[in-house]
Amino acid sequence: MPGWRGLRWVLGCWLLALALGAVAQTSDPGLRLVVPFGPGGASDVLFREVGRALERELGTSIRYDNQPGHSGMRGALLVKEAPPDGRTLLGSHQTLILAHLSGRSSLSHEAFTPVALLTRTVNIPAARRQAGVASAAELVARLQAEDASLRVGMIPDSTDAFFWRQFLQAAGLSQEALTWVGYPDTGSQVAALLGGEIDLAMLNLPAGRRLFDHGALVPLGVADERRLSALPEVPTLREQGIDVVNTTDRGLFAPPSTPREALDLWLGALRRVLSHPGLVHRLEREHGTRVDFRGPDAYADYLRGQARSLASRLDEAP
Repeated sequence: MPGWRGLRWVLGCWLLALALGAVAQTSDPGLRLVVPFGPGGASDVLFREVGRALERELGTSIRYDNQPGHSGMRGALLVKEAPPDGRTLLGSHQTLILAHLSGRSSLSHEAFTPVALLTRTVNIPAARRQAGVASAAELVARLQAEDASLRVGMIPDSTDAFFWRQFLQAAGLSQEALTWVGYPDTGSQVAALLGGEIDLAMLNLPAGRRLFDHGALVPLGVADERRLSALPEVPTLREQGIDVVNTTDRGLFAPPSTPREALDLWLGALRRVLSHPGLVHRLEREHGTRVDFRGPDAYADYLRGQARSLASRLDEAP
């Protein structure tokens, strides 16, 4: 009967669609990567850079979910409450530890399953051109002269706030030497610098390279043991008499109790893409970022060491 044949055809198409959907779900892991900071900041730029290589390696797509707010804790909470199936990951850094140590958040790195450390990005104190500061040494001299007019942007209890505390401590200055202004993410700090709301911020090449190149912002020094190849004329902080080495170390976290087998696909792909010479060179040359891949166990050890180190430095801070 024609009606029955038509019904069978529709039913067959429906069953085929179900089967194809099941295959797609099995073969395409479909990752949601939550970045707990706004678009345009270093975390957003770097996780997308690595993510594009990962997408090519796996032949799948990644949904990037920027969730700024509360010193990165808004996005962290979303991942903590996600199903532990390996499909939702958090891309973060030392902020997870710092926000907990400061009492701002009850969450720490221990609330998540560590997946992998990926990169270390060299940090750069920067000033707006109109501030009239050309180097970190000049900045210290102005602050020692009790110039209280300079305003610094920071994300409360995040890596940049810690950087400035470390900078001031190394220069023998108190935190009151600067006027502190809080922002939700790096992108809003850059906008504030350009708009004249603040004079200083901790940046890096992913967030500030183009503005450095065009002279809108001034890199005051490099917080590393050697100069960056992309900014060969900018001396390190140590060259300027300020003993500070400071990097932001980014990695991935999964919801608590995520089984290792749910992460194996991503770990294998990450190892491969982060060993590719082209990506390694581009990260270092364009972003001042070095690959430092460590799997779950090594990353867990690293996080415990970082928590001890950051706690002791915060205790020493004025």
